Amino acid sequence: MLKQIILLAGPTASGKSKLAIHLAKKLNGEIINADSMQAYKEFSILSSRPDKQEVKKVKHHLYGFISVQKHFSAGEWLNLAKTKIANCHKKKKIPIIVGGTGLYFNTITKGISKIPAIDKNTRKKTRNLFKNLGYKKFYKELIKIDPKSKDKILSTDSQRSQRAYEVYIKTKKSLFDWISNTKFEFSGYEINKIFIDIPRDELLKKISSRTEKMFSKNCVDEVKKFNLLKLNKSLSANKLIGVREINDYLMENINLDKCKELINIKTRQYAKRQNTWARGHMKNWNKLYSKDFTVLLKKTLKVIS
Repeated sequence: MLKQIILLAGPTASGKSKLAIHLAKKLNGEIINADSMQAYKEFSILSSRPDKQEVKKVKHHLYGFISVQKHFSAGEWLNLAKTKIANCHKKKKIPIIVGGTGLYFNTITKGISKIPAIDKNTRKKTRNLFKNLGYKKFYKELIKIDPKSKDKILSTDSQRSQRAYEVYIKTKKSLFDWISNTKFEFSGYEINKIFIDIPRDELLKKISSRTEKMFSKNCVDEVKKFNLLKLNKSLSANKLIGVREINDYLMENINLDKCKELINIKTRQYAKRQNTWARGHMKNWNKLYSKDFTVLLKKTLKVIS
């Protein structure tokens, strides 16, 4: 019998954590985080990390374990996730990998290439060039040096465009040449892939509701504590939705209502990018949803069984 892994993805605020907990209880599973922002110790509220009550219900892994002061790559996540997956199977538990970071899921379903580490200087130059040119002109520069990217990366996919650019600058080799030599780690596993395909109107309501919940839990204090660390602006934690908006509120550039509105707008934009990613990279995933949670759980269990 093949060892089983359950992958549970979906846009932010779609209800992944709740579904994962119910699946884990039904299937004797444990949950492994696949959300880059929920990995940070310092952000539990703004990242919507599962709270203490939720964590008590089922064993959770790779949540709140690294400092915002550190870089953390998809490759590093994969190495940790492999260990957690193996440990789950040793205990006769089913690993349920849940989150919204598409690159993490790709390392499981498509493998990871052995691209050399990109030094800080190359990364900084790439980010600065992107900032100065804007995404359209930057994309044209990418296509000039790496034509193979043209049919594989959308001009609007700023993250992958920058990644492809920095890889070529560093290695003089296309990202897609590296990808063609990818090592797949999970060929001997049964992988169940589920994406919560929540309708847009329903998702917008959930996003607004979650933003209000964040403020009721005092996410403002979380940002104040984060500011005391005086992090390098290039670190990923600075990009967490809410950090910039709450700082504008603290500096009295905007009022509280405007702050919440901007967070909602950015969260909606992020959810849209996640859905775009899913259309391009998760075509063979099971797309499921029901407004009735009990029905959604039944649909999910039917797919897995």
